[in-house]
Formats: sequence, C-alpha cells, structure tokens
Amino acid sequence: MSSSLITKKALASSLKELMKYTPLNKISVKHIVDNCGLNRQTFYYHFQDIFDLVEWIYKTEAVESIAQYTSYNTWTDGFYKIFLYIEDNKEFCFNTLNSLGRNHLDMYLYSVTNELLMGVVNEVSCNMKVKEEDKKFIANFYTHAFTGLVIQWIKEGMKENPKLIIEKLSELVEGNFVKALERYENKS
Repeated sequence: MSSSLITKKALASSLKELMKYTPLNKISVKHIVDNCGLNRQTFYYHFQDIFDLVEWIYKTEAVESIAQYTSYNTWTDGFYKIFLYIEDNKEFCFNTLNSLGRNHLDMYLYSVTNELLMGVVNEVSCNMKVKEEDKKFIANFYTHAFTGLVIQWIKEGMKENPKLIIEKLSELVEGNFVKALERYENKS
C-alpha cells in the first residue's frame, strides 16, 4: 500500500471517528489532523476540503465492495452490501445525511446503485435491440427508487431488517426488467 493511500486512510479514519460524536459542520481540518497526528499541509496535499474527503471515503470504501454484484442473479447481494456498509458506518452515514455533506451520500448511493443496475440491465438486454438511452432510463428509475428507500431507512433509524427490504424490492423488480426492456425493444 502506498504512503499516499495510508495517509488518506488515516485522515478518513480520523474523520469517521470524529463524526461519531460531532456533526460534520462542526469538524474542522485542524480537528481531523490533530486527531490522527498529521498536519494541515498533509491534509491539503491530498484533499481540497473536508467534503472532498467525505466523497473519497464513500468512493473507496463502498463502491469497490459491490463491483462483483452487477448481474441479474446477484443484484440483491449487491444491495445487501450497501445496507451492510451503512450499518457498519452508521454514525458516519447518518451524520453525512444530516449535514451539508448530504449530497455526497446521495452521490455515493446513486453511483453504486446505478452501476449495479446498469450491469443488470445490460445483462438482461444482451440479446435485445434496446436503445442505450432506454436502458439508462430503466436503470435510472430503479436507482432513484432504491436510493429513496435507503435514505428513508436511514432517516427512520435503520430499524427495518435490510433483508426484508430487499425481499420486498425483489418482489417488485423480478421480471420487470425483462418486461420493460421488451416494451422498449418493441417500440424501436
């Protein structure tokens, strides 16, 4: 592991630790670097600001963990991994949701979910003649539905079992990818 990556992880760990007890908008770069024994110059060498660090955390910690779940048979496992990441980082995600950094949580959820769903849509449509824009529309629709569910789940205190949410979602979605793609194919 490169020294740059080690430094970034130390800063990320420091921020996440601070966010367990302090709202994001009350945390300064000085708090982060003091907490992990680095200096401000080191922070600014790697990140433009705290929100840049928040974005890096979501991109590196969570996005990579679902890359293998972009098929029709594994998408529910990918969604479950997203829920597990949020549960494992409860304070960080909840704090981000309730701060000016909310858009980073939204962007994280949107990007990982959309990537996962585009993989499913592309797999299901591999023998169909469906316009790329129609595939993107389908993935975008389901992405917004899922991210809305997750945000609501976080706001309500993450009480409902993620497996139950995914089962309900699966009931709604199973077969609908194929039906929607067939409709778009017939329209072309």
